[in-house]
Amino acid sequence: MRGKTIDILKQAMEEGYAVGAFNTSNLEITQGIVHAAHKLERPCIVQMTSNAMKYAGSNVLGDVVRSVIENDSDSVPVGFHLDHGKSLDHVMDAIEAGVDSVMIDGSSLRFKENLEITKRIVEYSHEREVTVQAELGRVPYLGREDQEINWDEVMTNPEEAKKLVDETGIDALAVGIGNAHGFFREREVPDWDRLEKIKALIPQTPLIMHGASDWTDDRVVQAIERGICCFNIDTDIRVAFITKICNITNSKCDTTDPRKVLGAARKNVKNKVVEKIKMFANQTKTEKTSE
Repeated sequence: MRGKTIDILKQAMEEGYAVGAFNTSNLEITQGIVHAAHKLERPCIVQMTSNAMKYAGSNVLGDVVRSVIENDSDSVPVGFHLDHGKSLDHVMDAIEAGVDSVMIDGSSLRFKENLEITKRIVEYSHEREVTVQAELGRVPYLGREDQEINWDEVMTNPEEAKKLVDETGIDALAVGIGNAHGFFREREVPDWDRLEKIKALIPQTPLIMHGASDWTDDRVVQAIERGICCFNIDTDIRVAFITKICNITNSKCDTTDPRKVLGAARKNVKNKVVEKIKMFANQTKTEKTSE
């Protein structure tokens, strides 16, 4: 493996930029992500969910991701992370598949229950030299709930964030300040004051922003200035991949070679990841010309 997720997060936090954590479920998407990081010579994180593990096979997908990172990233640090693990079983499967970092998502639980399961995951994972990201505050999902959200009820409580860090020993924390998964209608203005308070209370803990696919330059810059060092991107990756496939296959497709279709989709993912990495790293003028 080339790079550890926690080292990537800490360096970004210390140097005042952010990295992208990009979801994958197959070979081509993984290659698109890693090739983009290699092109820009910027670190990133490849992550998979339990659903992606179920789809491809946890060890199979793990082998694919680790192989692509090892062979295609050169000297660029690329981490391998479990996104939105919901149980110890998910964490165990991911660690067996070779991740160096796991997320335990107890955000839908009451705080005490979230703290208890997070503590168990930290103990299990740290014994295996795997770091842990937790989540506090609920980040809504498109299609799973009503668009009318009482944001004050679901956003991260700063004091509880400090307690979760202090009592569990987590390595990173995903926070909610009005952000949402997919293209769910977000809070009109992110709660920047809340983010600043969270950062002030846990200054040494990397803060992660989920549901960031539709965040643009201004919001990204403001989030980084207030302590976010990583943005999770899933929806934009899926859209980039499937849009290219649909464009090819819906217009009198005359190929019987899936590589031509999947290769084009892979390149589209790479281009999208390049765009995101540059935005998060504030590197809008840094681009290599080679493909």
